Amino acid sequence: MLDRDFTPEHLIPELRRARIDGTILVQSLNDFDETLEYVELAHQYDIVRGVVGWVPMEDPVACAQALEQLRPHRKFAGVRHLNNYEPDPNWMQLPGVMESIGLLGKANLVFESVPVNAAQMNSFLKMSEQFSGMKLNLNHLGRPPIPEKGWEPWASQMAQAAQNPNVSVKLSVGGAIAGDWRWSADEARRYVDHVLGLFGAQRVMIGSNWPVALMSGSFAEVWAGLEDLVAGLSPSEFKAVMGGAAEKIYGL
Repeated sequence: MLDRDFTPEHLIPELRRARIDGTILVQSLNDFDETLEYVELAHQYDIVRGVVGWVPMEDPVACAQALEQLRPHRKFAGVRHLNNYEPDPNWMQLPGVMESIGLLGKANLVFESVPVNAAQMNSFLKMSEQFSGMKLNLNHLGRPPIPEKGWEPWASQMAQAAQNPNVSVKLSVGGAIAGDWRWSADEARRYVDHVLGLFGAQRVMIGSNWPVALMSGSFAEVWAGLEDLVAGLSPSEFKAVMGGAAEKIYGL
């Protein structure tokens, strides 16, 4: 299903049907050329409000050079590395990576992590303690054990992450879940409620994770389910989760 090109032209009709007026384009490869392509797309399409790209994190010198190259692009808002594919669960503790994370903090960029197991989450928690003053984001609810209908250690680890006021969370479903699970708002609800209760609406950002989420349902189905999961929030909380938090955290 995903073995083809996906472009803004494929996404825009879905956004319009869902009454979405802006989106964030997030890297899908640990590849700098993709990031350069994404920032150019962001300038071509007003609906793309920001870009979370990739820079070489293990080499601080190369990282600094990449950040300097990206600095003129006003929509460049953050960096993500697909650490979920790294064989070392403590990848974020590598000396070069730690130095590069510090460079992101100095540039006021968001650093995003994609943990998919307890060991990778522990690595994120250690890193967040050392960089408590910079903006950090956990993608895809920190990979809750929805398909397994589990709870711990995810629930306690999320509670620990929430103690850092600069950690935010994306309310979305990642590929580690989407590939083996048919979208169900009812099954996701207790996990979403837990995260909202811990972080508050000002630190939770809704995300479709298109096109990856297509493995678990259509865009319309997934987005309607996400809206249903936050429908019980107050008007101000709903507004924050649906865009206000992202605008503030990314500096859009």
